[in-house]
Amino acid sequence: MEKNSSCCFSNLSSNLPITCFVTVIAIILVRILYVIWRTCKPLRKRTSQQPLSTLVVLGSGGHTAEMIDLLLVLQKNKFTPRFYIAAATDNMSLQKARVLENSLADSSGVKEISAEFMQIYRSREVGQSYVTSVWTTLVALAHALWLMIKIRPQVVLCNGPGTCIPLCVIAFIFKVVGIRWSSIFYVESIARVKRLSLSGLLLYKLRIADQFFVQWPQLQRKYPRAHYVGCLM
Repeated sequence: MEKNSSCCFSNLSSNLPITCFVTVIAIILVRILYVIWRTCKPLRKRTSQQPLSTLVVLGSGGHTAEMIDLLLVLQKNKFTPRFYIAAATDNMSLQKARVLENSLADSSGVKEISAEFMQIYRSREVGQSYVTSVWTTLVALAHALWLMIKIRPQVVLCNGPGTCIPLCVIAFIFKVVGIRWSSIFYVESIARVKRLSLSGLLLYKLRIADQFFVQWPQLQRKYPRAHYVGCLM
């Protein structure tokens, strides 16, 4: 009898790590499904009038021009402080953001601007080999994690540059683990008429973006969870 009891106890002890592992995985999966379910729901009306810290992801060329146009009609007092992030090799985008913030400060008579400007490593440069991009991708993810821990934004605003992907993924992970619930707003570029950009497609398919906006009606018909807002330019 004692021998049988000892065997049962031994079996339970050996199965305990497996049971714990399966339980943890199940809890994580349930949490991920809950975050995806809630992300797909309409945003709740805010009861608090406190401003929202906002991360603005900039991209080279037309991405920044479109984002600047979008920020011009944004209620700046509701989305502050603002944190601008661009790729480490993209100084022009941050310069345009500084010009915008300086003009906003001058028009409102405020001496100091409530904005910070940061750079992030690229996962892969144009023409870089895929072998070496493995290392640079890991470095970029680590840098993005550090920036998101530092900023912990309540709103993430992006419109297609590849630098937004690691930031949005980390924001989603923060939701899952309960660090911060960041509402991700993605506005697809006006240049995308018939199909989404790679960044947009990833955020749409993975259901990472809380609100997904397109500027062409045919895109909304093709991707029904997107919201058609017309041409913003």
